[in-house]
Amino acid sequence: MTKILVTGGAGYVGSHACKALAAAGYEPVVFDSLIAGHDWAVNWGPLEVGDLLDRDRIAAVVQEYRPEGVIHFASFAYVGESVTNPGKYWRNNVTGAINLLDELVACGAPPIVFSSSCTVYGMSDADYLSETLPIAPINPYGNTKRAIEIMLSDYEVATGMRHTILRYFNAAGCDAEGEIGEDHDPETHLIPLALAAAAKDRDRLSIFGTDYPTTDGTCIRDYIHVTDLADAHVRAVGQLLEGAKSNVFNLGAGEGYSVRDVVDAVGRAVGADLPVQDADRRAGDPARLVADISHARDVLGWSPEHSSLDNIVTTAWNWYRSRRQIVGA
Repeated sequence: MTKILVTGGAGYVGSHACKALAAAGYEPVVFDSLIAGHDWAVNWGPLEVGDLLDRDRIAAVVQEYRPEGVIHFASFAYVGESVTNPGKYWRNNVTGAINLLDELVACGAPPIVFSSSCTVYGMSDADYLSETLPIAPINPYGNTKRAIEIMLSDYEVATGMRHTILRYFNAAGCDAEGEIGEDHDPETHLIPLALAAAAKDRDRLSIFGTDYPTTDGTCIRDYIHVTDLADAHVRAVGQLLEGAKSNVFNLGAGEGYSVRDVVDAVGRAVGADLPVQDADRRAGDPARLVADISHARDVLGWSPEHSSLDNIVTTAWNWYRSRRQIVGA
């Protein structure tokens, strides 16, 4: 069975990708520090606990399994924290990636899929963001993602290691079968925060900015179901294993929803209105971020099949309720 090393495979998107990889006939080998991931989310292959900053540990895992492909999720991903503690992000995200790439080169340079982010586009005012737009991240988290993108190109020139860069928009939703889902601490994503407010597990949901030039004054974002994200990773690694050239793709639904649209969808799913509080804009929040996904459709043969807003929210609510029962909230 073809082994795929999945760094960060115990995390939210990584665990969904592992499930999809196993369904496609691959063996996902998870390498995760469990700082943000969860051992209960690793169900489709072995778990190797370790940190990418530990060069000897990643070397041992790569040499033991000798993966034919790699998907690299492992990174710190809180934008606000990256602004106040940039060293943590540069050290973990970039140094960790260097350690990983160097050990992969020593093991034959298998192709790699990299989990990047739409934050690399910065404050673009384009209605739909395409991969050809200028790259101008505005925070350390986005800068580390862009640095690793550049690094991958440099490593390919030096070693021939091919790569696919996947720039996510807003990952959302949960596994329809309820086996895995979103569980962050702290939680910063809009949909689980809205669900918590609707379930009366938090006092209210803050809406940051109500005076944007949008239909209802709130920010518009592109929400992509995590199952669709996982499918794109399987397609990307499969094409690389078949010899595809390096490439970069946006992954979103190709459609934007406002914060108030999300609030309404949560109310429908939960069957209860949720308390909201208007708040000031957050620095660096663009009014609109929506993906142009035509390149992924054309080259990966991929399209988002599960990313209607109501389906995203319903699967997230089902997961939230199940976890709430487990933890006794």
